[in-house]
Amino acid sequence: MTDFKTLPASGPYRLDNITIPACLLGQGGGLVRHALSVEGGRLSDRRDMPTLDMGGAMVLPCFIDMHTHLDKGHIWPRSPNPDGSFMGALETVGADRVANWTAEDIATRMDFALRCAYAHGTRAIRTHIDSIAPQDAISWPIFGALRAEWAGRIALQGASLTGVDRADMTGEYARTADIVAEHGGVLGLVTYPVPDLRDKLRGFFKLAMDRGLEVDFHADETADPSATTLRVIAETVLELGYQGAVSVGHCCSLAVQPEGEVYETLDLVARAGLNIVSLPMCNMYLQDRASGRTPRWRGVTLVHEMKARGINVSFASDNTRDPFYAYGDLDMLEVLREATRIAHLDHADPDWITAFLSNPARACGFEMPSLEAGAPADLVILRARNWGEALSRPQSDRIVLRAGRAIDRTLPDHAELDHLMTGR
Repeated sequence: MTDFKTLPASGPYRLDNITIPACLLGQGGGLVRHALSVEGGRLSDRRDMPTLDMGGAMVLPCFIDMHTHLDKGHIWPRSPNPDGSFMGALETVGADRVANWTAEDIATRMDFALRCAYAHGTRAIRTHIDSIAPQDAISWPIFGALRAEWAGRIALQGASLTGVDRADMTGEYARTADIVAEHGGVLGLVTYPVPDLRDKLRGFFKLAMDRGLEVDFHADETADPSATTLRVIAETVLELGYQGAVSVGHCCSLAVQPEGEVYETLDLVARAGLNIVSLPMCNMYLQDRASGRTPRWRGVTLVHEMKARGINVSFASDNTRDPFYAYGDLDMLEVLREATRIAHLDHADPDWITAFLSNPARACGFEMPSLEAGAPADLVILRARNWGEALSRPQSDRIVLRAGRAIDRTLPDHAELDHLMTGR
């Protein structure tokens, strides 16, 4: 494959003999050979330009990562999960937030994470932001400043995050909703079984509708089959006639519920037009974990059954080097590789790549990734000619083009964060 140093530093050029998933060209089938022309930072129809033979290298649009937690990222060295459990993560993050989440701490860690994502080839991110007062008044202005600073490199969206039992829909969380609206964000909520769930959801949607906000949920991130809040969310959307985009992440408990109940829920989700995002790496790390016992399931939701019903399904990174997930680097190619293995995306429909590109863009309203003429020449080029080669290695030598030019893919050194890791 052509080395990035040989790609033109200026002027138009044509990438010939490349491999592209047919679905990204609006075609059926698997992988096809193709060519792409780059001119003025965008893809072009022109053919009369210097041509590079790419030797069959796979080319994809830059990725969309629709579910992350940039404000939590990279705190593991100072606040590791004591037992790897979900409750261990909740308690550890809560203590770290109170002790350490100053404006400087959050801004430094979020910027570090964005530099990683950019180097790996991500062009848009939605991050959840812990919004329990008074943290909301600290974190949202930092997010706003970073969104402006990163404009043109990574498009950023923010979604508030608080547990349903802590959200006072007529008091404190209404004030949080005002902060979210002020920063052009998305209203978020973590749902789990509580006695007044339907009333709380009605109040939550009223906050969103009064402010013209879209919504994003964490739902049923548990192996408890009695956790059926996804169904209640869908029913509430249909009851209220809510017209904004609704995204729901995790939905792990579907995999341990009776099939008849599951299919009824998924039919409701399809009718309500919900967007679902699966977080396979984090959920496999947390779910079904018990000391001295081998996990019995993978923790992921029912993505194949959802896709078969026309539900818009995406995959995303979720947490990075924090108590909810000890690893990761906001590398969507890693998410693609692991999701393929964990959720058996191979030997299935050949268009699953859209769950990392157009599906999350549609869910969030980001600019749609495209390989059509006129689209930004924001591309990821892999030293691989097929999926077997692409997913067998980390592709650490990938080329990332932004506006048609290869970027410096040097990753930031974790040592940059050492001064934040002593705690306070």
